[in-house]
Amino acid sequence: MLDDVSIIARTAAASMDDIAAAAGRAGTKTAGVVIDDAAVTPSYVTGLSPARELPIIWKITKGSFFNKLVILLPGAIILSEFLPWLIIWILMLGGAFLCYEGAEKVLEKLGGAKHGKTLEDEITDPVAFENQRVAGAVRTDLILSAEIMAITLNELALDVWWERAIALGIVAVVVTVAVYGAVALIVKMDDVGLHLTEKDSPSAQKFGAFLVNSVPKLLVALSFIGTIAMLWVGGGIIVHGTHEVGFHLLYDIAHGAEYWVAGVTGALSGIAGWFTYAAISGVLGLAFGALIAFVIHKVIGYEGAH
Repeated sequence: MLDDVSIIARTAAASMDDIAAAAGRAGTKTAGVVIDDAAVTPSYVTGLSPARELPIIWKITKGSFFNKLVILLPGAIILSEFLPWLIIWILMLGGAFLCYEGAEKVLEKLGGAKHGKTLEDEITDPVAFENQRVAGAVRTDLILSAEIMAITLNELALDVWWERAIALGIVAVVVTVAVYGAVALIVKMDDVGLHLTEKDSPSAQKFGAFLVNSVPKLLVALSFIGTIAMLWVGGGIIVHGTHEVGFHLLYDIAHGAEYWVAGVTGALSGIAGWFTYAAISGVLGLAFGALIAFVIHKVIGYEGAH
């Protein structure tokens, strides 16, 4: 009996190792969306009282856990069991959203009209405005989380449904803690820096001033990185998805260029080839997103929630 128990235990341990490894491999594929999530979230506490920043981030974090573990994880498992062919279409739908969001940010930077409420709007009811910010952040998180879960599910090579569920749960928890932990650190950096500037130590004051001055630049950099990540990931999903459903033109263009560049760059072939594929995916994502934005704002006439 002890032999049987030990065999079962070893089998279970091996299975958990496989799940952890699969979760790790799948999780790396979500990097672009995770970067985007971390870049977007600080904007939801910008302009609000510093005392409310961490409580708001905690509210958004709880909403993100609910999105991933209560709404998306069961849905993903049901899809993988009964409608696996639908996953690629959901991926492309999410990819189209990322392309649209990224393209709209680029168009706004180039002088296009802004859509929806902006930070310049007057805040007449702080409580209502905070609740609106949290609700908006959780809605955005739902879309980005759906993309993370769909990408993860698409990469998992696990045959048993409960193994896929555990792997998805691991990715969901790790990504959520990493993203909103990083966001909490980012939005409080200036407060920490301000506190350090009041210390007696010159080195502490100097480091505090560095933190205070770095936060605005970091937020700008994150916004830029997040936009690039949206277009690169969204475009890459569209390229891969259209290939999976039988339309090969975009895939052939992107991978053809990748292989050509890799073939002529010698020792840098891996990096150069990947960068070429990512750049083409980003350009395609920008074009596709701009087309969606044109249809939404010029053809349909939707200008966003105010």
